[in-house]
Amino acid sequence: MDAALAKRRDAAARNPRRRPGGSGEGSGRRLRGYSGPGPDPRDPQLFGDMLQRLMKARGWERPKAEATVFGAWEKVVGPEIAKHCRPVKLDAGVLTVEAESTAWATQLRLLNAKLLRNIAGEVGHNVVTKMNIHGPAAPSWNKGPRRVQGRGPRDTYG
Repeated sequence: MDAALAKRRDAAARNPRRRPGGSGEGSGRRLRGYSGPGPDPRDPQLFGDMLQRLMKARGWERPKAEATVFGAWEKVVGPEIAKHCRPVKLDAGVLTVEAESTAWATQLRLLNAKLLRNIAGEVGHNVVTKMNIHGPAAPSWNKGPRRVQGRGPRDTYG
């Protein structure tokens, strides 16, 4: 709103009215009503176009691209690969991916360059620069009812 008001004040300062109180074409005032046959800023706009301009004006393009990696993961990497892995974290261009098995983690490491190209094609270059691929998280045996305190059982034949 502030930007629109400032623009209106600048336009009024550049084009002072010729006849105060007059109406019509010669008065310098814009007629209300229909805009005419040509394009006009008052014409209805498509919502997607307006949203795109807003995102560009506010500098939200990079966060949008990062969110696309997570929101459209199946589209970005393909449905077959998406069934077996999921993105976990994106930090400073490094995407962490968790695979459902160690075999799939190995396969994804082999496909790393192709996946980076697909991601760059969908969301833009330099959004994801590196991928860390992990297998499934194994259960920890460090805690629990069967845990032996101290160094644990050792060789008793001594």
